[in-house]
Amino acid sequence: MTRAPRVVIADDQALVRTGFGMILAADGIDVVAEARDGDEAIDAAGRTSPDLVLMDIRMPGTDGLEATRRILSGPLPDPPRVIMLTTFDLDRYVYAALTAGASGFLLKDVTPEHLVAAVRLARTGDALLAPAITRRLVERFVARDTAAPALHRDLSVLTPRELEVLRALGTGLSNAELAARFGLSEATVKTHVARILAKLRLRDRAQAVVVAYETGLIVPGAGEPGSPVRPGRAGG
Repeated sequence: MTRAPRVVIADDQALVRTGFGMILAADGIDVVAEARDGDEAIDAAGRTSPDLVLMDIRMPGTDGLEATRRILSGPLPDPPRVIMLTTFDLDRYVYAALTAGASGFLLKDVTPEHLVAAVRLARTGDALLAPAITRRLVERFVARDTAAPALHRDLSVLTPRELEVLRALGTGLSNAELAARFGLSEATVKTHVARILAKLRLRDRAQAVVVAYETGLIVPGAGEPGSPVRPGRAGG
């Protein structure tokens, strides 16, 4: 039997923590700790080794962005995935959070069903957390958020088919949609995605979306890209 996901909820609003906790617990998900700010979130992650942290972006003191960086770069041998919580779907800090290693984001008015599904899917690394909205965030902020750490990678390590998959993945397609586009099985698509993440040293698909834009594989605002063009080295 698969073990229930272990979750830390970090938010400075008690009602958010309590509400999310009740929703997750009712579906058999183990809420192992709550945190009121970034420092408490870092401590909770270190003490409980959760699978996932639901992290509010804007909190007093150490905010969610800094807490995410410290959790994912800390001493845990298998760091949790981090999903950012935000009030606005165009929060400029979400892009910085994705480049810091967060796996995506959820709006605080998310439905209970979507919240539970996102938490359970966080283990799989498949498209989740509204990839179309994630794409819109990247398009809006990738060209001007110079404060965010760069995720540039050398795309020359990818095969032509892997470049095609990365480009399509960057438009927010799920594995099923990628399979339909390329006439492949979902298992083959998953293999391509896994190889892309491994070759580019990326944690998950959310970071792959960022890389697709930062390397120029996709140009913000240019619409869906056409045939692939192999770029050279882009960034360090």
